[in-house]
Formats: sequence, C-alpha cells, structure tokens
Amino acid sequence: MRSAWWYGLAFSVPASMVPALWLGGAWVWLTPAFVFVVVPLLDVPFGLETKDPDPAVVGSGRTGLHQAWLVSWVLVQLGLMAWTFARVADPGASGLERLGWVVSLGVVNGACGITIAHELMHRRSRWEFRLSELLMALVAYPHFCVEHVFGHHKHVATPHDPATARWGQSVFSFLPQTLIGSFQSFWSIERDRRRGWRDARFWYPAYVAGIAAVVGVAFGPWGLGAFFGQATVAVFLLEVINYVEHYGLERSKRSDGRYERVQPEHSWNSAHRLTSALLFELPRHSDHHHVASRPYPLLRHHEGSPQLPAGYATMVLAALVPPLWRRVMDPRVAAARRAAAVKADSSGGLRSGA
Repeated sequence: MRSAWWYGLAFSVPASMVPALWLGGAWVWLTPAFVFVVVPLLDVPFGLETKDPDPAVVGSGRTGLHQAWLVSWVLVQLGLMAWTFARVADPGASGLERLGWVVSLGVVNGACGITIAHELMHRRSRWEFRLSELLMALVAYPHFCVEHVFGHHKHVATPHDPATARWGQSVFSFLPQTLIGSFQSFWSIERDRRRGWRDARFWYPAYVAGIAAVVGVAFGPWGLGAFFGQATVAVFLLEVINYVEHYGLERSKRSDGRYERVQPEHSWNSAHRLTSALLFELPRHSDHHHVASRPYPLLRHHEGSPQLPAGYATMVLAALVPPLWRRVMDPRVAAARRAAAVKADSSGGLRSGA
C-alpha cells in the first residue's frame, strides 16, 4: 500500500521544467522527454500495484498530506505559469525555446493539473469545486467541470457520451467528436439546470477572458499566445487520455430501454505503480467510474476489469499511431466484450447497446 508521501512524485513533472526555464536551449524539451520517454521506461521496473488501500490506515483520503498535495499544486501551477509566460515574453528568447516552454507547460498542466482538477471536481465541498474550476480555466476548458460530472459519468460507455471512443474509431476522429460534443453537452446541462445568474454558460467564458486579460496585461502578446498555446496542448492531452480510458467499451441496454449501471468493466484500468503515483491514481479508472465520490487514495484495483497493457504515457503515444493502437487494443476490446456478453446472458434481460 502506498504512503501519502508517494504522491509527491507527481511534482517531479513540474520540477522537470525548472532546468528548461532556467537554462533554455535544448533543455526546453526536458519535460516532454521525461513524461513520454523516461516515465514509460521506468513503468516497467516499478511494476504493478494491485493491492487495495486499507481505509483504517489511509483514513478518509481527504485530509492531511493527501489533501495538501492537491492544494499545494494550485500554487505550484500558478507560479510555473507566470515564470513560463515571463520567459516566453523575453525578447531574447528564440522561437524554438518559446515553443518548447509552451509545449512543456501544456504537458504539465494537461497531465497533472487537469488530473488534480478532476479529483477536486468530484469533491462535495464548494471550495474544492471552485479550485477545480480555477485549474480548468487556466487551460481555457472550465466547462469540463460540469460536463464531466453531470454528463460523462451519466452516459459513459453509451452512444450518448461524446467522451467515449467507439471501437475502431481513431483518436483523430474522436477528437472533434469529444471537443464539440462535450461542449454541446455542457450547454444542454446548464440550460436544463436553470441556475439563473449562476449559469456557467455565461460566467465560464468570462472567467477565461479575465485570466487571459491579466496574462495579456502582465506579459504582453507573447504571454497571451503562450496562455492559449499551453491550453491547446493540455486539452489535447486530456482528450487523448479520455480516448484511452474508454475505447471500445459499452454498457448493455436493458429491455426497458435504460442502460445498465456503470460497472468496473466499463473503463480501462491500469495498475502501473509509477504512473498511478504521478496521476494521483487516475489509472484506477474502473473504480473511479464505479464509485465516483471515492477519493484517490482509496481507489481500488479491479482485476476483472479490462486492463491496459502499459501506463498512460505509453498508451497516449500508441493512440497517436492508429494502426499500432488497433493492433494492441482491438483484441482486448473483443475479449472485454465477450466477457460482458457472458455476464449479460447470466443476468438476463439485457441486450447489446451497440
């Protein structure tokens, strides 16, 4: 079972930007190299973690060091963004340096920042949800807070969820589906909630515009461009991870037309120890969708759920090469569907939702 200190490894990702920002030159590519080369290589010797946490030892998972990591991340991300925008705005910086800093910041915010926002948006306290909105606004994607909680978790693994990739769908076909569909879903959810002056359809764009205005005033046009550039990279990474997490899995439709309850087999699980620490147990995605309110230190491993063959960083790279992705994943999807069909037949009253 992991110690609370174990999750401090996540801060190695923003720490990898310090040499990049301090030294410039070829160092600006250290963060992408760390995340997409070093981490996949280290995932192998670090091995798998399949033991479930003991609540008697971990506690609620919402206090102490487990909570401190999440809150402190917000300060780290704000500081790192300001430093990056200042470096990008430096007249002496080269075009390649600027590009490297922006991409690196996008990787940090997309891999870890959004992961922490995701954890906080599932918390019940208002201040934690507000922190998640701040983190998502920092990558110009705050509507994710509403759509993910009230849309994705409701419709996951069905044709009604734009963030669920279909079997055989490439990531490049999936991206416009999820980008457009998720925003449409958010719009519909907020319209139906009838929240008056609290309607996020109006103040989320204002939130992003306010942040962009501050960045533009403080760091000029280069800083403003860097803000939207890193947001593009972060959102791209988020949606590719969405593709990885649910590719090809589906819930069965009941005879009454409703879909079965979300189960661990409706999300891809990953037990890779290092990646799980870096992403605050996000790869235990099967349990997260099964019990969305469960905090990250208490998420469980489900051996019977579909298992990814590698950690998230490796799978993101594989997803960007569709023939490789399908060669690796399609046999696993077929096996997962066969297992789901057997379960449906044994329970009775279900038919395929495809």
